[in-house]
Amino acid sequence: MNETHDEYTALLLDEGHSGDAAVLDRLRRDPAVVFVDRLEHQRDALRSLVPTPGAGVLDESPVWAYYSWRRTVVRLLGRTSFRRLRLDRNRNKITAHEQERLEHVTVGIVGLSVGHAVALALTLEGACGGLRLADFDTLELSNLNRVPGTVLDLGVNKAVVAARRIAEIDPYVTVTLWEDGLDVESVAEFLDGLDVVIDECDSLDVKVSLRREARRRGLPVLMATSDRGLLDVERFDLEPDRPVFHGLIGDVDVESLAGLGSRDKIPLVLRILDAGQLSATMAASLVEVDETISTWPQLGGEVLLGGAEVAAAVRRIGLGQPLASGRCRMDLDQHLDALADPPRPHDLPKEPADREAAAAVSRDAVDAVVYAAARAPSGGNVQPWTIAADDDGLTISLAPEHSTAMDVGYRGSYVAVGAALHNARIAASAAGLLGTVTVHDGDPGLPVATMTFGSGNDRELTDRYEHMLDRTTNRMPGVPRPLDDTQARLLSEAASREGARLCLVTDRDDIATIAAILAESDRIRFLTPTLHREMIGELRWPPLDSVETGIDVRALELDSAELSTLALLRRPDVMERLGAQDGGQALGKSTADRVSSSSAVAVVAIPGSTPRDYVRGGEATESVWIHAQTLGLAVQPISPIFLYGVESAELEQLSPRYAAPLERLREELFDVVGAKAGEALAMVLRLSHAPGPSVRSERLADRVRRRIS
Repeated sequence: MNETHDEYTALLLDEGHSGDAAVLDRLRRDPAVVFVDRLEHQRDALRSLVPTPGAGVLDESPVWAYYSWRRTVVRLLGRTSFRRLRLDRNRNKITAHEQERLEHVTVGIVGLSVGHAVALALTLEGACGGLRLADFDTLELSNLNRVPGTVLDLGVNKAVVAARRIAEIDPYVTVTLWEDGLDVESVAEFLDGLDVVIDECDSLDVKVSLRREARRRGLPVLMATSDRGLLDVERFDLEPDRPVFHGLIGDVDVESLAGLGSRDKIPLVLRILDAGQLSATMAASLVEVDETISTWPQLGGEVLLGGAEVAAAVRRIGLGQPLASGRCRMDLDQHLDALADPPRPHDLPKEPADREAAAAVSRDAVDAVVYAAARAPSGGNVQPWTIAADDDGLTISLAPEHSTAMDVGYRGSYVAVGAALHNARIAASAAGLLGTVTVHDGDPGLPVATMTFGSGNDRELTDRYEHMLDRTTNRMPGVPRPLDDTQARLLSEAASREGARLCLVTDRDDIATIAAILAESDRIRFLTPTLHREMIGELRWPPLDSVETGIDVRALELDSAELSTLALLRRPDVMERLGAQDGGQALGKSTADRVSSSSAVAVVAIPGSTPRDYVRGGEATESVWIHAQTLGLAVQPISPIFLYGVESAELEQLSPRYAAPLERLREELFDVVGAKAGEALAMVLRLSHAPGPSVRSERLADRVRRRIS
């Protein structure tokens, strides 16, 4: 092991330390030494990071790094701030927490031809905090096809060349060198204190000895072979009895391997690498060794790929992620042979099909009532009902098979049934069929609401008929123009007539608070696997999907960037990764932005939490919605996860990991909207001044049934 470090490590000098200041003063007087000071640029970049680092990082004392082989002194950020800035672009392929864990990993690399690429990749990624490099050989011109050195490094020990490059990338990485390389006797000492061993040497006796000693110590061994991107993994830390080289060479005598020439190594190399798996170019080259070529070939690009493979494996080991023993190949030529055109994305239709106009044709009075009931809103447009009618009346039953996890206790379904009942009453009044309405506390699947047709007409209901048919969800961003007192009064009266109370929030600070609550609820919804699966399952992508149920993605009113991002947000693996980091703050941004653009937030409060209460809440919600649109307001319902989770146990079932935050969010929403003790919330409506929606949601015909008397 080499004890002289100044030929390959930077000398770190603190100007505030008297001894270091003297060294710096001496270097400044040397005309051959160049000083480079870009500290302020580094500090500006550090301050611009997201999130902004804390004061302890921003105020960390800088250092001067003296690179003797370059006769250059560079001013740099201190250790913590330097690594925070240098490795910032790793996030969140590698999270900040993962980066901290990897800093405690020490990796040994034997052989610094291919090993140089490995050391470079590990350093660039910050995948370890310490490196131990062993190679006896010096850099030659013939090495520069695969070793990323320069002609200025010719004649320099390969380990020193690698260490200098590491120091020039990150002077805080701890590097020790074994410039005499390894032999069978020195293997044990080299492995002391390592966490991972990388074998890229040419000596078969050292390769075998290295593995046997690593197995004895329980250390994983990795090896990259450039041909066809071969990566070998031997997890002796997990499998202490695993045979070396996967058992491919048996119990070979190490002494017999020492001093073998290139040609003599070929039989064992072929057993290790599997002759049948070599590329044709490599196999043909091996035939020519000592005839037309001196040794087996290696390409720089393939060597660099091997460095990337090993770095990925080290990350997994260092972070305790799954990585089995075995081997795999990243064959670039095979992948290039498989080039194909990418699938073309399906463009969304610009204009929705005019099915609503067709549905409105040729309806008699009973059909008109049924149609109106079916036009009611429901969470995710799941239409959780069965609507049946004949000449005598109409029945609305709850269809539990269309419920979702957020529909706790079918409370959301009862709200939808209430909205359908309200629409039916309006249509029946307009047709002169208004009769007795009964709401039942029946079990799911049984009638929840019935209306016996009569000959009644309620002028107030009748006047809402056309407005009811025009009612739609509008998710367009709005303009937060204030509501006037008359509008606020009319909306409150619309709720109270149906037995509910409207909590109308117009204060900008309170709306901002609600926006934050609903955004966090959306984030949790994305990060909870069941809720995410159901949410994504609600989306419909025309023309590939029917839009008679679910939410037409065009109705989300997303711009092109948001729509493109949705392709990422659909993926459960992406959500799993964000959840593991407790990240995804941007997941609720669209909701926060839209709520913040609202003129008001209207929350329908009901006096209890029985099915009848929620049906009443649904009637009130539809009444407020219709009135709001009549007043020229755009309306968007927003259902936080906790809306129908009345009990703590229900929130626990909804999202076990986030039950406590959901309970806190529920309490915060109740507080900011002014809900009273004993009340429950039926719906949250966002009211804004906005342009009309791109599309209207459609309905499924088989959820309604007209019986002929």
